[in-house]
Amino acid sequence: METYTNILLAWAGISIIAFIVLLFKSAPYGRHSMSSWGPSMPSRLGWILMESPAVYLMLLFLLFFNKSLGIIEITFTLIWMVHYVHRSFIWPARAKLEGKEITLVVVLLATLFNIVNVYIQGSWIFLFGSYEKEWLWSPFFIIGLSIFLMGLYINIKSDNILIKLREDYGSGYHIPKGFLFNKVSNPNYFGEILEWLGWFILTLSPAGLVFFIWTMANLIPRAKSNHEWCLENIKDYPRDRKKIIPFIY
Repeated sequence: METYTNILLAWAGISIIAFIVLLFKSAPYGRHSMSSWGPSMPSRLGWILMESPAVYLMLLFLLFFNKSLGIIEITFTLIWMVHYVHRSFIWPARAKLEGKEITLVVVLLATLFNIVNVYIQGSWIFLFGSYEKEWLWSPFFIIGLSIFLMGLYINIKSDNILIKLREDYGSGYHIPKGFLFNKVSNPNYFGEILEWLGWFILTLSPAGLVFFIWTMANLIPRAKSNHEWCLENIKDYPRDRKKIIPFIY
């Protein structure tokens, strides 16, 4: 447990460093891709490779601890899989990624993140966490699950609007409208932040807290970069939209 705690603290510290760096240097993928970051690969393949460890490594935890599984571990794993099966396989299959590239360094860093994160989350769920079955109807679980599902809905609906935009208007970047796009430039990121806030609450764990911190450290600077890019590069882009959190930022 001492080693695990030290890893948690170190990982949280790295997230703060990443946050500061990303505030001043956009992550090189999507509209911010640059050939100077080295070799690249097709975006669809890259997304599957870097996100899917969150699926199959958590399944390895499930298999390894199969003799001591309870309803809590199974429930937490199912909630986890709802997000990551969609993010690893469904979204890459549906997104308009034809002809797009993602730099290899981004794929490698994201893969490393997912490996470490699964270790942290899985170790808590299957080894260090302690829950009675009554936890599933506790206020923390119910509220946390509600926030997670709300975030999931916002994330997927926002992605659907972006996908439909490409279907209707072709490649390139266009002004998305409707739903939370009327309030913020990156509602899909806002939804993901809500998901992992909900995860932290429903598990009430240090592992969940560190993941929530990492999510904000990654997505808030990313939203800032996207918002500023849109204002500079898309004609008539609405200037009253916030970056990621409605009415706040």
